[in-house]
Amino acid sequence: MKIHGAFRRQFSCQADGISVAPGRVNLIGEHTDYNQGFVLPMNVERQTRTVFRPRADGLVRVFSEHAGEGVEFAVALEAACAPQGAEGLPRWARYVAHVTWVLAEIGLPIGGMDAYISSSVPVGGGLSSSASLECSVAAALLASAPDASGKSLDELLRAAGKTRADLALLCQKAEHRTGALCGIMDQFVVLHGTAGRALLLDCRTLEATSVPVDDRLDVAVVVTDSRAHHDLAAAEYNQRRRECEAATRFFAEHLPRVEALRDVSLRQWRELSPTMDPLLARRSKHVVSENERTALAAALLQRGDLTAVGRLMYESHESLRRDYEVSCRELDLLVDVAEGVPGVYGSRMTGGGFGGCTVTLCRKASVEALRTQLLGRYRAATGIEPDVLVTSAADRAEIQWGGMAAQARP
Repeated sequence: MKIHGAFRRQFSCQADGISVAPGRVNLIGEHTDYNQGFVLPMNVERQTRTVFRPRADGLVRVFSEHAGEGVEFAVALEAACAPQGAEGLPRWARYVAHVTWVLAEIGLPIGGMDAYISSSVPVGGGLSSSASLECSVAAALLASAPDASGKSLDELLRAAGKTRADLALLCQKAEHRTGALCGIMDQFVVLHGTAGRALLLDCRTLEATSVPVDDRLDVAVVVTDSRAHHDLAAAEYNQRRRECEAATRFFAEHLPRVEALRDVSLRQWRELSPTMDPLLARRSKHVVSENERTALAAALLQRGDLTAVGRLMYESHESLRRDYEVSCRELDLLVDVAEGVPGVYGSRMTGGGFGGCTVTLCRKASVEALRTQLLGRYRAATGIEPDVLVTSAADRAEIQWGGMAAQARP
């Protein structure tokens, strides 16, 4: 593999293994995860790969192929200093450092390592490149511990008294320390999603239900990267979260047992929204209605009613555009183009918004017509060449030793 050769050239030694973590796309359920609601993501056939070799001196030396640069820091940096210690690192390296220190803080057995990171998940494209990076790095760190060689990720977690859900929460905590107040969806599906399946995830209880997205359905999942990245995305994401918290406080004053917008029904929203701040009313309307759309879409997908799922996707996009105000001209254009192609069931923006990707469900026979229209009309209108990915639901993060995936033993 080319990445092993790149590791040898960078570190002048042979790698022991590689940890692989996919990106993800969310079919429906946007901005609901940090409101303790429901999401319906699946992994995609783009991934972050971390080739690693353990070190005995407690140092992490890591090189990013995408950034074209490397950094070095200590695993044992004191927890109180960790946030300050990351400030001087490049942005991509802050994710690596915070994952390292979060795992070390709770005493997980991790080792120092040399690591070479390569990713096909577009940065800022709405496919959760950050969660893919975090989970890949976390697995490599666990695999670099003493006596870890040859063991699967599940075996290493089990030996430490942890689960994949625990690791997802730790990676989420690391991302929060970078300043991005993400929900749990991304890390959870990267670590739990399986081939041919989406996951209906309850972001409060972390209960997940497998939903088929495989050859039994005449459906292709098409992810289109607009390659538009607006600078306000991160700040506006955190602002939306604060607005949801303010809306939750309003509903908690009028309804019993409201801890998050997840606890508010659409009927209750209709009754109380006229007395709310108009902005908070719009924000909460999206979240409340999106939760209902997501649960319904999962049930419809189980039944194979793709036409009805598609209608919900269009409703979701319109809600994100009008009420949550996180879409943009480029994303709206991609959805409009997809809607006009025969055989398309539905399309919507996916991810945090203000650029990034759309996700479209269509008949398999319609993929090439859709691709042609997306490439031609989007390029003509924007001058930008979009990246069109036709993907199946991919498998979860794993560790490979000597080129082979480590299989957990019972």
